[in-house]
Amino acid sequence: MKISIERKRFQLYLWLGAAYYLLWLFIDLSINPETFLERAWNHVWLISYVIVINFIFFEYSLPYIKVSWKRILVGLVLIWAHLMLCSFGLYAWRRLGIGLHLYFPLITHASVLKGVEYHVPYSIFSGFFFGIIKHIYDFRKLKESAQQLQIEKQEAELNYLKSQTNPHFLFNTLNNIYSLARDKSDLAAESILRLSKILRFMLYETGGAYISIEQELKIISDYIALEKLRYDESLHINFNHNIEDMKQDLPPLLLIPLVENAFKHGVSETRNLPFVDIHLSVRQRRLVFLVKNSVESPHNEGAIKESIGLSNLRRQLKLLYTDYSLSVEHGDSVFTAILKINLSSHV
Repeated sequence: MKISIERKRFQLYLWLGAAYYLLWLFIDLSINPETFLERAWNHVWLISYVIVINFIFFEYSLPYIKVSWKRILVGLVLIWAHLMLCSFGLYAWRRLGIGLHLYFPLITHASVLKGVEYHVPYSIFSGFFFGIIKHIYDFRKLKESAQQLQIEKQEAELNYLKSQTNPHFLFNTLNNIYSLARDKSDLAAESILRLSKILRFMLYETGGAYISIEQELKIISDYIALEKLRYDESLHINFNHNIEDMKQDLPPLLLIPLVENAFKHGVSETRNLPFVDIHLSVRQRRLVFLVKNSVESPHNEGAIKESIGLSNLRRQLKLLYTDYSLSVEHGDSVFTAILKINLSSHV
């Protein structure tokens, strides 16, 4: 079986070994200042062994035991082997260092067992030290990975919602042009020209995460102008705004669904005195978008609320902002939608 060593994981144990080394330096400086330099050198030799033993235990043996917990005998053998490495192995490593003149024999042990007994606390404490910090590090990394995965998932869902919204918006616009062409209206050519402007905007301006409010207003104005071509002078449209900074950022085409619904589910189904009132206000990063439109009768309420545009808008708002509200009210002859967003609460 081929065992591969991950460089980054081993580097983690090197950093843990360095921290463990500094801890023991502090202890020796406090307890044995007269032999501090010799002990500092001895710890370099001992910690090199401790790093390797803990790396093998936490990265290979412990995961193997967890996966193969049914093989009790194998697990017991591995645990016993590591106990030997942490006790007799560390003592043997010390003896090797003395033999190679790389370790200062500051203490003479009466027997091997006495030497092992002396070094066991050093080894066991290292296991707790490495294990606890490694667990904290891995938990933090796992949390970061989960957060990154959640962000990527939300971005994918947001892109999917946009991919749904844009074709839905264009489909409704093409239906309007089809109606003009079917009636052989002279306005069909002008509507195609206006649609091309909207398409150009969608292709070249909405690819990023944000556009300015000024650009969003322009696309709304173009859409309203395109819709007006379908209606006679009986349609009353009021579109006004009160914005302190036109350069403020806004996700592209975020407001269009409410305007689109006003025409598709309201004006287009109203026989008497159709109207659309639109007001946009942005003050101190607080956006309020009010859309009122005429409706024919209350029985259309469910269709308006469950439209693709509104349901997608609700989901986009949930993914984009933490402080927002979208309320709709269906009266006898008026449908009202109010969108409020704290633009500073963008996720």
